Amino acid sequence: MRINMRLMKLEIKRILKTRLTLMLLVFALLFSFLLAWLPITFSANSYRDADGAEVILKGLPSIAYEKDLQADIAGTVTSEKVQQAVKDYQACLQKYGVELSYDLPEGVYESEILPYAPLLHGIREVFANPDTGIAPTIMEIDPEKAGDYYGMCESRIASLMRQEQKKHPAAQKAAADAWQKVTKPYQFFPGYSTNAMDYQVILAFLTVLFGVIITAPVFTSDYQTGADEILRCTKYGREKFAVIKILAALFICGTVYTLCTVIYILVSNSLWGWECTRTSMQMLYSAINLPDMNIGRLQCFVALSGFLSILAVISFTLFLSSKIQTIAACLSTALLFCIMPIIIYMILPKEIGQWIYSILPAGSVGLQTSILYAVTEFDFWNMGNIAIWLPHVMLGACVIEIPLFISLAVSSYSKHKIR
Repeated sequence: MRINMRLMKLEIKRILKTRLTLMLLVFALLFSFLLAWLPITFSANSYRDADGAEVILKGLPSIAYEKDLQADIAGTVTSEKVQQAVKDYQACLQKYGVELSYDLPEGVYESEILPYAPLLHGIREVFANPDTGIAPTIMEIDPEKAGDYYGMCESRIASLMRQEQKKHPAAQKAAADAWQKVTKPYQFFPGYSTNAMDYQVILAFLTVLFGVIITAPVFTSDYQTGADEILRCTKYGREKFAVIKILAALFICGTVYTLCTVIYILVSNSLWGWECTRTSMQMLYSAINLPDMNIGRLQCFVALSGFLSILAVISFTLFLSSKIQTIAACLSTALLFCIMPIIIYMILPKEIGQWIYSILPAGSVGLQTSILYAVTEFDFWNMGNIAIWLPHVMLGACVIEIPLFISLAVSSYSKHKIR
C-alpha cells in the first residue's frame, strides 16, 4: 500500500506539472474571485437628494442603500406584514390614480414602495386563478385574503400541481407533503440577488470543463506515446495502475472544485452580507418552492451536487480515455457530453428532454438544466404510482455513475490490447 501511495503521488505530480493543467488551475481560481464579484456590479438603485438631483448608485453602495431602505422589513415575514404591504401598495397607486406601478411619477416607486417591495414577492403568484393560472394585478387582490398568506400558498401549490401533474396524483401528493415541511413563516434579509446563485452554477460548469480537459489525456496520452506498452508490463500495471491514475485524477479535480467553490461562497457572502444567507429561498424564487432551504443551505446543496457531478463527469471522461486511442477524439467526445444536456434542453420536448438530461453526468451543472433551476421547479419523474422529484433523480444518477464509470474504466484499461 505504501508503494501504491507513492505511485499515486507521482501520478498527481505528473498531471500537475503540465503547462496546460497549471494554466487551467490558475484560471479556475481567478474565475472563483471574478464570478463572485460580477453579480455585485448588477445591483443598481437611484434616489433624489435634498436638492432634487438624481443620485445613481451601483455595486456595493447600491446594496448598502437597499439594505438601509428595507431594514424595517428584515426578519420574519408574517402574514400581517404581507397584508400591510398589499394595503400600502394599493393606497399608493390610488393616491396617484394609476393601475400599475410603472405609471407612477418618477421617484415615487423608489421612495414609497421599494422599502417594502420584497414583501410583495410572490403575492400575485399565490393569488393566481386556480383553473387558468393567470395571476391578478396587486390592485385586484383582496387585502383581507392576503392576511391568510400561507394558507393561500398551500392552496396555490395544490392548484399548480393539478395543472402541471394532472395525470399524476403521486406527484401532486409528493409536492404537497414537501411544502408542508418548509419552515414558515419565511425569513427575509435585504440585499441579496439570485444572480449570485446563477454565477455559482456557471463556476461549477467551468470547473467541470477544466476537469475534462485535464483528465482526457490520462490514459490516451500513454496510448499515443507508447508508454502504455511498458507500464502494463510492470508489477503494478493494469488494474492497480488504472486505479492509481483514476484516483489521482479524481483527487485533483475534486480538490480544485472544492477550493474554487469555497472561495466563491466566502467571497460572495462577504460582499452581499452573511445575514442574507438566512433568507428563505421562497422569498427570492417562487413563493411555493418545495425545498426547506434558506440561501445558505441552497448554496451548500448546489455545491454538493456540483461536487458529485464533477466526479461523475471525470469518471466518465476517464472511461472514454481508457477506450479511445487519441487525446483529440477523447477530449472532443467528453466535451460534447458536457454540453449535451444544454442541447437536449433546447431541441427536445420538455417531458422527453428531462428524462434524458437528468441522468447525464453533467446534467446537474448544465447552464439551463442545473440542479439549481430544478429545485425551483415542480418537475417529477413519474413511473406509475411512484413520483421522484427531478433533483433527487440527478443526485441519484451521479451516485450510481461514479462507481459505474470507474469500474468500466479499470476494466477497459486492463483489457486494452496493444496494437
